[in-house]
Amino acid sequence: MEALRQDDPRRFGRFTALARFDEGASAVRYVARDIASGETALITAARPELAAVPVFSRRFQAEARTAERLAGGWVTPPLDAGDPAETPAGEAEPLWTAAGYVPALPLAEAIGIAGPLPERALRILGAGIAEILSRVHAAGSVLQGLAPGTVLLAADGPRLTAFGPLGAAASAEARPGGQLSVRLGYLTPEQIEGKEVSAASDLFVLGLLLAYAATGTTPFTEGPAEEATRRIAEDEPELDAVPEELRELIANCLAKDPDQRPTAGTVAAELALEGAAGLARGGWLPEPLAAAVADQEARVLALEVPEEGAAAAEHEQGDAPAAPGDAGAKPGQADAAAPEDARTLGEPEGAGTAPEPEDAPPVTASGAPKAAESPAAPEPEDARPLPAPPVDAPALQKPAEAPAPSGNADPGNGDIGEDRGTTRFLNTGPRPPQNDRPTTQLALPHELTAPRAPDALPAPQPAAPLALPAAPVTPQPHSHTHGGPAPYPAAALPAGPAGPGGPGQGPMVSLPLPPAPAPAPDPAASRRTLLTIAAAAVGGLIVGGGSVAALGSGDTARATDDKPAPKPRRTLPGQAPEPRWIYAHPASESSPLTTALWQDKLLVVTSESQASAVDLRTGKRLWQRADGAKGQVALAAGADLVFVASPTEFLWLSPKDGKVVHRVRYTEAFDDLPGLTVGRLAGSSGPVIWFTGSHTVTVKAPKPKKGKRKGKDKEVVEAYFFAYDIVQRKELWRTPVPAGRAPGTPAYRVVAERSADVLVRQDAVSLTAAEVKKAKGKGSVRSFDQKTGKLLWTRQYGAASLEAATSGDEDGSLYAAVGQDLQAFEADTAKPLWRVEGSDGSWFGTPLIAGPLIHTTERSRLVGAVERESGRLVWRRSTEVPGTGPAPSLTLSGSEKTLIAADAIQVTVFSAADGERLWKFQDIGSADPKGETVSASYRALAFGETVVVQRDRSFYAFPVA
Repeated sequence: MEALRQDDPRRFGRFTALARFDEGASAVRYVARDIASGETALITAARPELAAVPVFSRRFQAEARTAERLAGGWVTPPLDAGDPAETPAGEAEPLWTAAGYVPALPLAEAIGIAGPLPERALRILGAGIAEILSRVHAAGSVLQGLAPGTVLLAADGPRLTAFGPLGAAASAEARPGGQLSVRLGYLTPEQIEGKEVSAASDLFVLGLLLAYAATGTTPFTEGPAEEATRRIAEDEPELDAVPEELRELIANCLAKDPDQRPTAGTVAAELALEGAAGLARGGWLPEPLAAAVADQEARVLALEVPEEGAAAAEHEQGDAPAAPGDAGAKPGQADAAAPEDARTLGEPEGAGTAPEPEDAPPVTASGAPKAAESPAAPEPEDARPLPAPPVDAPALQKPAEAPAPSGNADPGNGDIGEDRGTTRFLNTGPRPPQNDRPTTQLALPHELTAPRAPDALPAPQPAAPLALPAAPVTPQPHSHTHGGPAPYPAAALPAGPAGPGGPGQGPMVSLPLPPAPAPAPDPAASRRTLLTIAAAAVGGLIVGGGSVAALGSGDTARATDDKPAPKPRRTLPGQAPEPRWIYAHPASESSPLTTALWQDKLLVVTSESQASAVDLRTGKRLWQRADGAKGQVALAAGADLVFVASPTEFLWLSPKDGKVVHRVRYTEAFDDLPGLTVGRLAGSSGPVIWFTGSHTVTVKAPKPKKGKRKGKDKEVVEAYFFAYDIVQRKELWRTPVPAGRAPGTPAYRVVAERSADVLVRQDAVSLTAAEVKKAKGKGSVRSFDQKTGKLLWTRQYGAASLEAATSGDEDGSLYAAVGQDLQAFEADTAKPLWRVEGSDGSWFGTPLIAGPLIHTTERSRLVGAVERESGRLVWRRSTEVPGTGPAPSLTLSGSEKTLIAADAIQVTVFSAADGERLWKFQDIGSADPKGETVSASYRALAFGETVVVQRDRSFYAFPVA
């Protein structure tokens, strides 16, 4: 960190710049503060010479929108930058983003301070990054933003600060004709072979990062420089210094064949089953790094607002921020303004701003020059565009539209369909600071650059330090990143016979251009602006624009060349709203068994030790009562009592203090059934509950015939199905039913209540072996008379299995999973009505009936809606949870406008009418590092305009429509 230079901007919207934090290949970063609120931010301001290139501007904004969509947990949500400041006439509005500042060290700097990380820290680092990659890959996208400089180590866990090639670039420069050349600092075997990148490419780079963090060096550095690419493509990585417990996993990530690499979810689970946040509880950084982070925080807090900045903020006269490194500055002026103790770092080789002469073409492996680059080179057919985020960036100050370049380029326009699907991560303990800082040093450990003519080498430009030094430090040579590994030496890569952009050329990275409004095209301009990416200085042209897919979109990719970009929205798409409150069930008590809402006033939680109540308005616990231990779901018994069924008695508790108002022991209420065991509640409707119970009776052996020995008495289980009024506190009826599997109480579930009868299914796990054999694999539904409890009929429905999810409505229809489809039947006749096809290899979970719609859920993590009358599909969306598992459980908000899908991985919230994916939520790592692993699924309980999300001991109250 260093003092502001003379030509540095002083204001960024509501923020006043305090210091220059660092600079990278494409941007300069500043520590800034909102004078009014005291909020400290890290501003990322694009270099003006790059911001003037339309393709850079749109890509910069696209990567900022990706950060918004991934916001939460190890990705800090961008800050609201407010309205753009006025810009002097004739000047373009600077391009910048703002994120909260969090004390953290870049990975490369951390290795320089304390050496390789210990195994536990490696697990937390890898698991945190893998959790982010898992969300990116679930949307069919590739990140391409991993590098030692883009990964930060904070006190509570790692942070990722780059979300595309610009953020992770080793160098970036504008070229004539509106082109942009970006050099990546790493390669994967498939890139070297000229193949398209995929999710597996991110895993290869993750393996490189973990190997570097574990050893302090990269696994392919040893050997002649000219063979660097061959080593990446052919040699086995050097992993002897990696901890043995992690060696196999990292080696798998570095497999040459992308199909042999593990998925991001697999890596996250193997490194930290309880999640990175859970494993990091109690601290995770070695002492020297923890001290360095604390020291950095103290130094930033001590920064004072410049006098002119404070005055400008007070009088609201701040001008628009001047672009860093203004063109009017004299050479060397910026450096001269730096303090003497400013610690400088050399940029990676070739990262300077001097343009590369046009007569210095890339060189092939044999040393022969390649064909000259052409702005009009065609897009390679095998260049797969990265899905781009949607065009809304509330935390982004958008530059004034630049005129179309006069060369052979024309920026493409378009719009990207978006359905706001992003996960929000929250910890269950003390919440980490909701801020972050952007990518820092951009030199990467695996840099490969093609040889250039001596006179074509760009002038090196020193970079700012990454932490506030305590004393002057000798500047580092430009060929080595501070605290990090030396980049790979220059190496040539093969070029295709057709020259740049032609078939068979070297590694390609395809970058779609985010859409933006453009002026009327020049008749001589080409269809698209070209974005040149030199993947480790491979001179190939990468074409942007065209069809791209939004990260997290529920729709397929759509063309983006025809529509103008909409104006940025104030809200962050896909980000879960801030919870109204968070409640953590005490760790000293046993985990919750059941949760229920009482009269939209209380959250009643039962556990092995007690029942307790939480105020739904504040999230504060009001009372706890040991009498309710092991109780079932609490219900409302009229307007002023809480009903809880415990293993031995029915309880009516006061909602104010939890005191027992009424108590009915089973031995008293059912005195003719001694030893009655009450099963779980089968269902409820108003004041009526239905449940099963059983008791054991002794059947005496018949009197033996003369001369015969008397037989043994038998113990027989008798089971009943009950209806009970919890307001009048009396039994309505009971009817004998077949006993279930030992210990004998069958488990029933009410699937539909009608005016004349109630329809019930028995859980397959409680069926006896004889019943299972008799059913021949088909499940059945029983009808009991509402008034008398008499069994009316038992029916099977098509090929619905014993475990098939089933639900019914009051109109006489039954909906059941049949194979991989959902089928509707007439309940009374079992006549099929319609069928909805499911996805291959999946099956439907329990549907949720809501007015004219039936909301569906599948094991393949698809959620949808069909018309109740006809079965016509209205919409179907994925929760974007990778893999398969139990079908998400569904809950509707009080207004029935919002559908909440909860499974073991996350909560996904949709618009019930059209399936728009609104937001996601994950609570990763809620277990203490030394405590039990949390494997509980999420649950959702809705009331009014709030949904309470539970995972084990943690409860979050979110606002919903």
